[in-house]
Amino acid sequence: MTMTRILARAALLAATLLTGSLAALPAQAASCGNSASGFDAWLEDFKAQAQRAGISRSTINSALGNVSYDRKVISLDRNQHSFKLSLDDFMARRAPPSYIRKGQQVIQQNGRLLDSIERRYGVQKEILVAIWGMETGFGGNSGNMNVFKSLATLSYDCRRSDFFTEELMAALQIVDRGDMQASQMRGAWAGEIGQTQFLAKNYVRFAVDGDGDGRRDLIRSRADVLASTANFLAQKGWRPGAGYNPGQPNFSVLQEWNRATVYQQALALFASKMAN
Repeated sequence: MTMTRILARAALLAATLLTGSLAALPAQAASCGNSASGFDAWLEDFKAQAQRAGISRSTINSALGNVSYDRKVISLDRNQHSFKLSLDDFMARRAPPSYIRKGQQVIQQNGRLLDSIERRYGVQKEILVAIWGMETGFGGNSGNMNVFKSLATLSYDCRRSDFFTEELMAALQIVDRGDMQASQMRGAWAGEIGQTQFLAKNYVRFAVDGDGDGRRDLIRSRADVLASTANFLAQKGWRPGAGYNPGQPNFSVLQEWNRATVYQQALALFASKMAN
């Protein structure tokens, strides 16, 4: 046998052995994906990660036991257009004259609660009510989508995987520390929770017990909702009594609540109109 044939057979044998060894290796779950095909494997890996992070097995099972990939969430994520509107159009959609009138009534009806929150946190009541109105119509439409299904889908999706994986872990912490049951965690399509639409990480960091029942319930407790919203703004640097319109000291804090310029402008204008 010539040396050339010997080398050729050796190369073929090596390739065969390499192929066989690769086939014997267990499949590795993708870190993210753009279709449903790898979601179940990803979810199992995430459950193990959550348990290593200290989340109890009972919380993991109750929150993620029946979670599946949600194509509707992906579609909504790819079609966000409201922040491209002009200020007038945005106001017409999110803070129309009927909301201004309703907001003024809400301030009167909740005067004692809002006054106590303003004294404690230094945040003007009309700003809190403006956020409440623009986010959910004063609590009327907080969303009814499964927060864990939404966040798991967005965590697995490659577009913003790292961001939403942190949000998903935070949502598990909310349940694990006893603030909410997993079944109560219903919200908007991107996992926003409660009457002023807190992201889960902000819920963990800034939610407070405003009604004294020992829990932080941003879905059902009006006192918790408004006090937590005020606490968020105060922790971000709100200056008591200072203005919040463009160019004034507290306008920059509104940027911490929402990064869209048109939202910040509309929020300040909405609050100003209610204060008049």
